Amino acid sequence: MGVDVAMATRNQDDDRIWARTDRTIAPPQRGFASHMRKTPTAAERKLWWHLRHRLALDDSHFRRQVQIGPYIADFACHQLKLVVELDGGQHGEQTKKDDARALCLKSEGYRVLRFWNNDVLSNIEGVLTEIQNAMTPTPNPSPQGGGEKNRRHSGK
Repeated sequence: MGVDVAMATRNQDDDRIWARTDRTIAPPQRGFASHMRKTPTAAERKLWWHLRHRLALDDSHFRRQVQIGPYIADFACHQLKLVVELDGGQHGEQTKKDDARALCLKSEGYRVLRFWNNDVLSNIEGVLTEIQNAMTPTPNPSPQGGGEKNRRHSGK
């Protein structure tokens, strides 16, 4: 009986090829993300507190310093496919890199919101309002729609 169990386990492991990789070797992004979680900027620390305590919705769970593709997003909610990026002064000079990053995140299905660190530190209410608006689904069809459906069916 012990041999049968061992064979069943081995066959099961063959189906889970990803489980056989050496988990002691982490990609460099994982270590960098861990370091960034341990040493947040003042703006990241402030926004993280507000995301956890003031914007807690049933269908949202933000994570910080999350690897998505080759990039590390500052804050991400996988369920809502929403990424929040905070930019310091260095981002004023690297717009091409930021645009490529946003394009990659969008190709993964994420919406990307960007805020300057200064906005988070001096206008947290405005930042939270924008994030809340992005988290709240828009009704479909939009209430501004009016009578499009009626005109189409009225024969005119």
